[in-house]
Amino acid sequence: MKTLIDQIGIKHSFETSPKRIISLVPSQTELLYDLGLEDRIIGITKFCVHPYHFIPTKKIVGGTKKVHYEKIRLLQPDIIICNKEENTTEIVEELRKICPVWVTNIITIEDNFQMITDFGQLFNCRTEAQKWNDKLAFALSDFKNFIKDKPEQKVAYFIWKNPFMVAGSDNFINELLKLNHFQNIYADNSETSGRYPEIELKKMRLHGDPDLVFLSSEPYPFKEEDAFEIGRFTHHAKTVFVDGEMFSWYGSRLLKAFDYFKKMHQKL
Repeated sequence: MKTLIDQIGIKHSFETSPKRIISLVPSQTELLYDLGLEDRIIGITKFCVHPYHFIPTKKIVGGTKKVHYEKIRLLQPDIIICNKEENTTEIVEELRKICPVWVTNIITIEDNFQMITDFGQLFNCRTEAQKWNDKLAFALSDFKNFIKDKPEQKVAYFIWKNPFMVAGSDNFINELLKLNHFQNIYADNSETSGRYPEIELKKMRLHGDPDLVFLSSEPYPFKEEDAFEIGRFTHHAKTVFVDGEMFSWYGSRLLKAFDYFKKMHQKL
C-alpha cells in the first residue's frame, strides 16, 4: 500500500501504481507523456494538443471547465489528474465519485519540481521524473545566469478580451515574469487584486505605465487590432505577441520555455 499526499493536501492510498489515467490538464498531459506514460493515458481534454497524436488516438472527455462524466465513468479510470486553477472544485468533487482525483497546485517553479517528483512516485517512474527535474534544474540555473544582468522592465500581460483581463499575482505566469526581470504592473496592486483581474485600459497608465505589453496566444488569441487598441492607452509601451504556452504551461514544457525566453530577450 502506497500513501501519498497531493498538492492541496489530500491523502491518497494505492494498492498498486495507477494504470488507467485520465488527465484534465493540457500541460500535465504533456508531462505524463514525457515521463513515458503514454500507454496508461486513456482520456484527455480537447485542449490537450501536445503531443499532437493524442487528439486522434485518446478518448476526449470534454474541456478543462466542462467534462463529460459518463464518458469518464465508462473509461473506468484508476486516477484522474486535475489542477486547482484549471478545474473547478465542483468538477473535482463530482469526479471523486468515480475514482481518486489527484489535484496539483502550481504557482512557483518549486511547485513544478514537486509535481514531477510526485508523479514519479505515483506512477512508479522515479528515474524518468528525476531526469526531468535534473534537466529543468540545470536549465533554470543557466537561465538565471543569462538574465542576471538584464535590467527590470515594467510589463502588463494580457490573457483575455471582453472584458480585458491580465495576469495578476499568485500565479505561475507572474512567477515566470519575475524570473525574466519583468515587473508585472498588475501584481500586488490593491485596485486590481486577484490572480487574473479585469482591468480598464484607460487606467493602465495609473497602474504603472508599462514598458512592454504582452499579448498572449492563449486562452484568448490576440490580434493586431487588439495591439492597436491597447497601445492607445500607454505612453511608450512596446507591444509583443507572446506564446502563452511558454508562460503558463508547467511540467516538462518549462524546458522549452527557457530557450524561448532567451530568444525573446534577444529580440527585445
